[in-house]
Amino acid sequence: MLKDYKDIKVLYVEDDDVARENGVEYLENFFDKVFEASNAVKALQLYEQYKPQIIITDIQMPKINGLEFIKQIRQKDKKTQVIVITAFCNQEYLLKAIELQLVKYLIKPVNEKDFEEALMLCLNSLKEDSSNIVKFDEDSYFDIFNKTFVVKNEIIKLRAKEVLFLELLIKNKNRYVTYEEIESYVWFDSVMTKDALKTLVKNIKIKISKDIIDNLTNVGYKIAI
Repeated sequence: MLKDYKDIKVLYVEDDDVARENGVEYLENFFDKVFEASNAVKALQLYEQYKPQIIITDIQMPKINGLEFIKQIRQKDKKTQVIVITAFCNQEYLLKAIELQLVKYLIKPVNEKDFEEALMLCLNSLKEDSSNIVKFDEDSYFDIFNKTFVVKNEIIKLRAKEVLFLELLIKNKNRYVTYEEIESYVWFDSVMTKDALKTLVKNIKIKISKDIIDNLTNVGYKIAI
């Protein structure tokens, strides 16, 4: 529950006064220390002063935009969790945000459920000291939180079952994942056939373009990352 983390410091950056006031009021239900800024210049000052563990920021802001603000943070801080909230569903913005290791890219208007889920992802990542970016090689990576696969700065579309399959293998990267586990996780609402699984793996390998998925006969699959 969010209320279990009241000591976490949160910085909320939004140039719209009404939206910022509403956002801060909501966050104060869960966190004792919520700081607010109407622009990135003030936000950088607050960041230096208070070192918040979570930053929530808009993109379109005066003086410095949200992505440039995050970029300046990332030059010296890789651990602070970042949620971007924006009115723009723009692939270029999304790619830049992913490169800056954001936790979630939320499109306005944001509903409460999605906002809470994004905050929980931040808190879990802080607790486990983990990154949401899983690199396959220098040119490709998978963003676990945003379920986005990127190759050479281009978002590659994955089917729902392909995303689930990659998630499962990444979560268990130190071992082979059994066929039973794959069926339960990926084909949770239907029956998995051998042909369906082979086709799924074949399609993923084509998109990844690197032989990082290994099969052990009669056991299952493992990802080499």
